[in-house]
Amino acid sequence: MGIAICSLKWDAARTGPQKITYDSDGYHLVRFPYQDAEESYDPWRMHDPGKGSTTPSRFPDARSGLIWPSHDGWGTLSAMIFWQPNDRSTEYRARYVRDPLGGSTGYDSTATTDWVPTRGGQYRTHTWQMFVHPQTPVGLKISARGAGDVKIAAPLMLAEFKLAIQWDVSTPAP
Repeated sequence: MGIAICSLKWDAARTGPQKITYDSDGYHLVRFPYQDAEESYDPWRMHDPGKGSTTPSRFPDARSGLIWPSHDGWGTLSAMIFWQPNDRSTEYRARYVRDPLGGSTGYDSTATTDWVPTRGGQYRTHTWQMFVHPQTPVGLKISARGAGDVKIAAPLMLAEFKLAIQWDVSTPAP
């Protein structure tokens, strides 16, 4: 069985802070640099700055938050998110979204999870599996909320986003 992998990493200590801005869905699409300086791995070019547009994207453009699957197949999505400690957030959320910018098949969120803060920083991993398709990019979206469901631009320290696609998925004989 063949497996295609894309592994993205963004680290504020190396690249600088990521400005947290909320889209109309109340979530921020996490952005990832295109260069290999952040220990990213992308031999299948699923995080290509030219995908999805005639104009190449530049980090931290919204399109730098997309992984374009290289194959139809069974995708395992994984993420790691580290927030800096803050006293205002009362809830954190993460989700995966098919076509988060609405440019191909339409916004479709899945695997939303939430949690209340623990003391100190918030360090989470998040995994989900689903079918993926080359024409539908996927993204990692996050949100920090305060009292009254107010969106808070809580700073991130580190984020990783990975997609592993098994494209030779067997089906039973009739």
